[in-house]
Amino acid sequence: MSLFRLDASIRTEGSASRALGDIVEAEWRREHPDATVTTRHIGVDPVPATAWSNAVTASWTPEEARTAEQNEAVALAAEIVDELVDAEALLFAVPLYNFGPSQHFKTWVDLAIADPRLGPGSELLKGKPAVVATVLGGNYSEGTPRAGWDHSTGWIERVLGDVWGLDLQVVQREFTLVGVNPALDQFTDLAKDLADRAEAKAAEHGRFLAARTAERLAA
Repeated sequence: MSLFRLDASIRTEGSASRALGDIVEAEWRREHPDATVTTRHIGVDPVPATAWSNAVTASWTPEEARTAEQNEAVALAAEIVDELVDAEALLFAVPLYNFGPSQHFKTWVDLAIADPRLGPGSELLKGKPAVVATVLGGNYSEGTPRAGWDHSTGWIERVLGDVWGLDLQVVQREFTLVGVNPALDQFTDLAKDLADRAEAKAAEHGRFLAARTAERLAA
């Protein structure tokens, strides 16, 4: 039994998405203390920006004619997909950067899809339980000046939930820049409330992940 965890923040210390993911992982470990947790931190050890194009061009190039870079990209894509396949549960801790998904996460997704096993129509991961823990520096709720500016969360849900078919739960924490950006100091109380709610939801989703893992193993 194993959990695969992906972190996409460029930070290790002080990362809000990592902290939220830690809550989910802790709840999962509480129910499965002896299980393995496999991690990949693409924020500090990113997938090479050229890997996707090399993997794609390799797909229409005869094996004997592929470059060393193409072979490396194909192997990395296979390694990424193997990590998803081998785990019974999945956890993604992914921040919003500049109103969109982290470039590290987008590159990782693109390379995973370059593997034929996750190509169009694939059901390889269908039904596998997963949690996304995502954080936003500002507040993008309806009625706020930046409503509709979060172009990350919906995209992640489309790929992981709709395209890959994961049994997906999402926990989102907003206003993580309160306490960092003085211009947001007026929202301190609201930010604390949002953080408390997000942490409670993360714990709930961690328990969901643990329960669904057990159910699938017992089936």
